[in-house]
Amino acid sequence: MERRESDHRRRESRLAGSADRFKVVVPKYEVVLVRPDIAGNTGQIGRTCMALGCRLHLVHPLGYKITDANLKRAGLDYWPNLDLKQHDSVADWMASMEPAREVWLLSTKAEKIWNPHEAAPGATLVFGSETCGIPPEVHARWAGRERKIAIDPRARSLNLSACVAMTLGSLILPR
Repeated sequence: MERRESDHRRRESRLAGSADRFKVVVPKYEVVLVRPDIAGNTGQIGRTCMALGCRLHLVHPLGYKITDANLKRAGLDYWPNLDLKQHDSVADWMASMEPAREVWLLSTKAEKIWNPHEAAPGATLVFGSETCGIPPEVHARWAGRERKIAIDPRARSLNLSACVAMTLGSLILPR
């Protein structure tokens, strides 16, 4: 019994500063949700963005009120810590984009498969609404930058928050 307690204490002391030793530096990616419809998805995406140090852009109109209980519930207590920027419209968001900024559109309509090795650190990832997808004017501006997540062809699509998490996860894994 004595030995187990002593081993446990040694392990605790070894792990005491491990969080600082294993910090991963993640480039600040930007996630854009264009006219999202489901508050719960946005809350979960907000939580993911906050946890990974990404900025979240919400392009209005939204399909819910920003104070919606589902949004808060999904984002838990992380929402106040989120780097959030809201835009009144697609046109306002597009006008705010720096011309040199690398943009990728994640869409079920894309022909090419998402490859995280194509994206530069800090790229902007654009996702459309759950019901309508990415608007035509966004596709037109960034033609050729559309990608889709590889899934079984029998599945129409994945949940939006899962897509964002998968895409960001693929970018932060060691290359």
